[in-house]
Amino acid sequence: MDFISATIWFLGKLANLVGSWGVAIIILTIIVRGALWHLNVQQQRSMKMMQKLQPKLKAIQDRYQNNPQMMQQKMMELYKEHKFNPMGGCLPLLIQMPVFILLYWALISPQFIQTAGNQQFLFIKSLATTMRATAGISDNGVLGAAKGDKFILSNTATIYLPNETIKNVKVTDPAQALEIQGELTPGKNVELVFSLDHIKLKFSQLEQVEKAEVVVTNSNIRENETVTFVRKDGNMCASVPTIPVNKSLNWDVVILIALYALTMYLAQKVMMSMTKTENTDPTQQALQKSMGTFMPLMIIATIVIIPIPAGVLLYLITSNIIQIIQTVVINKQIDDEEEKKKDTVTDTELKNAKKVNEK
Repeated sequence: MDFISATIWFLGKLANLVGSWGVAIIILTIIVRGALWHLNVQQQRSMKMMQKLQPKLKAIQDRYQNNPQMMQQKMMELYKEHKFNPMGGCLPLLIQMPVFILLYWALISPQFIQTAGNQQFLFIKSLATTMRATAGISDNGVLGAAKGDKFILSNTATIYLPNETIKNVKVTDPAQALEIQGELTPGKNVELVFSLDHIKLKFSQLEQVEKAEVVVTNSNIRENETVTFVRKDGNMCASVPTIPVNKSLNWDVVILIALYALTMYLAQKVMMSMTKTENTDPTQQALQKSMGTFMPLMIIATIVIIPIPAGVLLYLITSNIIQIIQTVVINKQIDDEEEKKKDTVTDTELKNAKKVNEK
């Protein structure tokens, strides 16, 4: 089982448990954020320490501005003295990136579209749809198509031999196996072909293959059609009727994108307010403010260019909300610890304390 199949399997188990794929994605987000709790604590400590060290760093930069090598050396010595790792705050983000990428590929995969692509959640019509994906009508014998659309195979097929039918035969590299012969003209038949080499059977069985039934997915409009391919020499070929589709705007996904931008902006505002101190460098404050304003806009632009399924946006929104809560809770925890340290008398202080003679 590959990582994508494992992710869909795990989400499926959660969905069966809670009765909703949308809730399953939210639970997955909570699991991921919970597993990273300790690292988020370290991230918050790192950011607070960076604020405290800011005046000393500024002094080093001013003093050694004409000697970059010495400046770097002194900064590293300062970090070492205070046991501070300048890259420590990036670790939670770096760990979350593979999870995001894996979930993205899982939710745009044919397996998810076939299993739960039409699942609704709250106002979301389909967890697999993207901002400009038109909902295609699956299993009606006609593929919805537009110029530039890509068709992919499912990861299993039903294979017909002269005296035997074999179900659930693995298709290797299903996303790249299928090719369009000639030009795709919506409204006319599209000629599809894939090599027998992508069917995982014994060599003796491959020689006997007559035809195959495979689910073909239009990855742009999330439509599935079961197509019968007939063998021609070493390839499996099919001619499938198509119908033109117009790419419309899905307002439920637009709302999700807006919610993501809003929650990310709020998460950054909360993070900056929690780490802001009287020692904060004005230049750094201005930079943080600019990042808090422009980062959501950059992310939205990226989402428009790279279509992201509604289920992934649901994950990102939930993650931002949890981050806001975590930031508040962790910072309160750190502040309480610092207050206790101030109130605690150390052994050194006790040794140096003057004895008071009782009269």
